[in-house]
Amino acid sequence: MEKEKKLRNLVIALAVVAGILAVVMAWIWIDRSGMIGDLTVEKEQLTQEMMALKDDYSTLTTNNDSLNVQLDKEREKVDQLLERVKRTEATNRVKLREYEAELGTLRSIMRGYITQIDSLNTLNISLRKDAAEADARAKKSQQKFEELQTTTDEYAKRVEIGSVIKGRGTNLTAINSSNKETDRSSRAVKLKTCLYLVENTIAAKGPFKIYVRVKGPDGILMTQSSQQIFTSAGEQMIYSAVREIDYQGSELEVCVFFASVVPYVKGVYTVDVYSEQGKLGSADLLLR
Repeated sequence: MEKEKKLRNLVIALAVVAGILAVVMAWIWIDRSGMIGDLTVEKEQLTQEMMALKDDYSTLTTNNDSLNVQLDKEREKVDQLLERVKRTEATNRVKLREYEAELGTLRSIMRGYITQIDSLNTLNISLRKDAAEADARAKKSQQKFEELQTTTDEYAKRVEIGSVIKGRGTNLTAINSSNKETDRSSRAVKLKTCLYLVENTIAAKGPFKIYVRVKGPDGILMTQSSQQIFTSAGEQMIYSAVREIDYQGSELEVCVFFASVVPYVKGVYTVDVYSEQGKLGSADLLLR
């Protein structure tokens, strides 16, 4: 009798434990199903964002062959990332987070290309207009130029050449957030271009603008978001940064700073320095 009572109590205890286990397993299953559902929605959203980015890249067009090559490379990166997202299980949260970061990088790069293409299109329109106007002015002035004496032309040419302000010792460095030089791309916040304007006593005194054109490792000109065009020796170009100084004929050191709208990457950066008279110098910088 005593044994039957103990056996009955044991059966009841096991039944209670089994019931508790069943409840726990059901809760775990429901919770896991909900998590998988959330991750599936996240993957679908990421896929849709990738498709939208792919469509945006397909609308970018330009007549610049070098820029077209770079755009094709970025389109290929988008396609590859989209395929990786499709092949990745929704439960692989770590991978999906990595793909989200890559998507953000590709978006930033695309914004830079949009700015570059807009600048090139605007520049082409301006160049065509200026070329037409210059051609008309040249035709009207041709007769007057032909009447000028040879000796007067030669004298004017010598004076013009002699009055051109020249540069030397161009140097390009990267500056970090502590305003110190660095060779690390991840720490760079701006680029600093310095050079000396050579002494010239017959040059015009007063305000003098220095323009810098910075190109990244991909060879693409780096600019700010607004349109920035200048004329140097009769040629229109886009500049990255500009500084106006007061030139009084003596040798003068000048530094121009440029802060990129996109992160700096590893590679060789190139700067070309101009005035409205012509090119003043060039320099390179390797960021690790």
